[in-house]
Amino acid sequence: MMKSPLEILQQYFGYDNFRLEQANAVENVIAKKDTFVLMPTGGGKSLCYQVPALVLEGTAIVISPLIALMKDQVDALRVNGISAAYINSSMSAFEQNETLNQLKNGQLKLLYVAPEKLSADNGAFLKLLNDVNISLFAVDEAHCVSHWGHDFRPDYLFLNGIKKQFPKVPIIALTASADEITRKDIIKQLNLQEPLVLISSFDRANIKYFVQPKQSVLHNIIQYLNEHPNDSGIIYCLSRKGTEEMSNNLRENGINSAFYHAGINSIERAKVQEDFLKDKTRVMVATIAFGMGIDKSNVRFVMHADLPKNIESYYQETGRAGRDGLPSEAILFYSYADVIKLRRFAMVEGNEEQSDLMLQKLQQMADFAEMQKCRRQYLMEYFGEKHDGNCNSCDFCLSDFETWDATVDAQKLLSAIHRLKERYGKNLIIDFLRGSKSVKITDSMRSLPTYGMGNDQDKNYWQNLLRQLLINGFLSESDGEFYVLKLNEESNQVLFKNKKVILKKVKEQAKAVTVEEMETDYSTPEFDVNEDLFSELRALRREIAERENVPPYVIFSDATLLELSTYLPNSKEELNQISGFGAFKIEKYGDLFLPAIIEFCKNNNLSSKISEKKPKKIRETKKTNPKTSGTFATTFELYKAGNNFEEIAKIRNLSINTIQNHLANFVAAGKIEADELMDVSKIDPIIEIAKAQTIPSLKAIKDELGDGYSYFEIHIAMAYYKSQQ
Repeated sequence: MMKSPLEILQQYFGYDNFRLEQANAVENVIAKKDTFVLMPTGGGKSLCYQVPALVLEGTAIVISPLIALMKDQVDALRVNGISAAYINSSMSAFEQNETLNQLKNGQLKLLYVAPEKLSADNGAFLKLLNDVNISLFAVDEAHCVSHWGHDFRPDYLFLNGIKKQFPKVPIIALTASADEITRKDIIKQLNLQEPLVLISSFDRANIKYFVQPKQSVLHNIIQYLNEHPNDSGIIYCLSRKGTEEMSNNLRENGINSAFYHAGINSIERAKVQEDFLKDKTRVMVATIAFGMGIDKSNVRFVMHADLPKNIESYYQETGRAGRDGLPSEAILFYSYADVIKLRRFAMVEGNEEQSDLMLQKLQQMADFAEMQKCRRQYLMEYFGEKHDGNCNSCDFCLSDFETWDATVDAQKLLSAIHRLKERYGKNLIIDFLRGSKSVKITDSMRSLPTYGMGNDQDKNYWQNLLRQLLINGFLSESDGEFYVLKLNEESNQVLFKNKKVILKKVKEQAKAVTVEEMETDYSTPEFDVNEDLFSELRALRREIAERENVPPYVIFSDATLLELSTYLPNSKEELNQISGFGAFKIEKYGDLFLPAIIEFCKNNNLSSKISEKKPKKIRETKKTNPKTSGTFATTFELYKAGNNFEEIAKIRNLSINTIQNHLANFVAAGKIEADELMDVSKIDPIIEIAKAQTIPSLKAIKDELGDGYSYFEIHIAMAYYKSQQ
C-alpha cells in the first residue's frame, strides 16, 4: 500500500508536520500538476520534490546547477536510506554509465543532473529518458532560466523542451529569490501548464541584519570572529584577489580560513568546499562563485565585505546563514564607492533594456544599505510582501535615534542643485557647496551665490544629508550609468514654500559585534542546553561523519544536537520526540548517541526531560541560552581575578561594552550578583516595565525610563530577573 506524504516525511526525514507551503506543493506534484515554488533559503524547498519522489512510482529527475549541491543532497538522502544518485562532469565515463544502468533498471528514486547534461550531445540524455519511468522533473534554482533573473545561465534555456517531450510528467520549479518579472519569465520559459504558484514568506526571522560603514573592515571582522570563536560563516568579496587577501589576513590572525573563487582549479575548489562543509574550515572567504544551494545548516553568519549587485543576490547569499533555524547574523560593510564600481559591471553591451534593469537593481541595493528604516521591512516589501517594520532584529530597529531639523541645510543643498540647473551628480554638488577649488568648479559656478555656503560642514555630513533627502523623497536622481540630481515636487515645497525637513540621526548605533549581547527577547529560552554534552555530541557527530565521508550536518543539524542536549532522551522511544530523528535514523544512529547521553546523565545525576518537550514539530526560531563559552569564560576569570571593565577590555583587546555584556550572562546564570555591577535600587523599575511588555525590549524600556538608566543597567536587571525565574 502506498504511503502518505506525511508518513514519508516522518519515516525518512524525522518531522511530524510540513511547514510553509510544503504540503500544498507536495500534494500538487503528486496530483501530476505543474508547480512553481518560491520559498526562502532554508525554508525546505527540497522536500517539495523529495517527498513526492518517494510517493510516486518511478524516478525523479532533479536539475541542479552545482556539483557540490548535488553531492550534498545525494549524501543527505542516502544517509536517510533513500536510493539517490547524481551525474556530473566530476565523474568518470565508467561511473556515469553505472549510474545510467541504475536509472534504466529502476533502482533510483532521485537522480540529480546538471542542466548542461540535458543540453549536451543534442539532448541525448533526454532521449534516453523516453525509456525510463519518470515520476517528476524538479528544476532547482529556477531563476537561472530567466534573462531577468540575477544569475541567468544559457544552459537552462534547453529546459523549455521538457514539457513538450514529457507532457504528462509534472514539473516543479523552485527558487529562493525572484521578483515578479522573473517569476513570470520562469513559468513562460519552462512552459509550465497552469501551474500552482506558491509563494512563502520571505521573512527569515532567525537572521539579524546589520549594515556598517566600510571602514576598518578587516579589524571589525577579526573582532567579530574573536567574539564568536565557535561560529562558522561565509565572507563574500567582490574580486578574486580580495578573497585571497582577506583569507590570508585572517589566517595571519589565527583564524581558520580558506578562500574560494572561480580561478581555482576544480580539484582544489572541491577540496576547499568539502573542508568547509565538514567543519574542517571555519570561515570561507569567497566570491559569488561559492555557495548557490550550499546546504550547510550551521552557518552562523554571512558577511559582505563588498556590496552585492542586487537585492536578490544579497537575500540569497545571506540566506545561507541559519538554515537550521537557530539565531544567525547577516553583516554588510557598505561604501558608496562600491556602487560606483558596480555600475560599470551592470552595463550589458547592446542591450539597453537589460542595462537599465541591472542599474535599477543596483540602486535598490544601495537604497537598502543607505536607508533609515527597518531592513527586514525593506527586504519583504522588495519581494512584494507586507511587513510592519519594528522587527527588533536589524541594526535600525535596535539603534537609538533622535530627530533633527535639517531644513536650512536641505535648502542650501537643493538651492545648489537648482542654481546648477540640475546637470550634475552628488560629488560635484557637494564640492560646489563646500567651496572646492577643484578644476571641475568653473569660474561661472564660483560666481553663484550658493558657492561655498556649506563650508561649515565636512564632506561626510553633506553625503549623509544628500542620501537622506533621496531616501525620504525630497530629491530625485536620473536613470542611467551616471546619475544626475533632479528636483521634484517635494524639493520645490522645501525651497519655495518653507516645508520643514525633519530627519532622524543615530544617537546610539547597534552594531553586529555587540548584537549577541543586546538580545531583545528575555522570555525563557526554549533550550536550556547542557553545553558539555552538546560539545561531546558534536565530536561524536564529527567522528561518524568522517567515517561515512559526509558533512557533519548531514548526520544531524546543530538544532537536533541542541534538543538532545536539552531534553536528554534515554531510549529510542524518546528519541522519536527529537526533531530530525526519523525511524531510519533512530535505527541507524540511536545506539551511537544514546550511550553518550545516558552516561552524561549518570555522571551529572540528571534524568530525561523529554516529558517537558512540546510535541515534535517543524522547528520554529529558537534562541540558544548563552552559556559559558571560551570567550565568555575568559572574561569571567579576569573579572573574578579583580580586574575592572577597562582593564579586562584592554587585556582582551575588546570594547568595554562587549566586556560588560559578557558579564551580564553570568548574572543570568547566577554566578555574579547584580549588585556588583549596578545600583540595585534601579532593578525593580526596570523589571516592572519589562513585565508589562509582551516582548521585553531594551530600547522600549530605556525610552520609558530616560537617560538616568543605561542600556547596560537594563541588561543587568533583565539578566537578574532571568536568574530569579
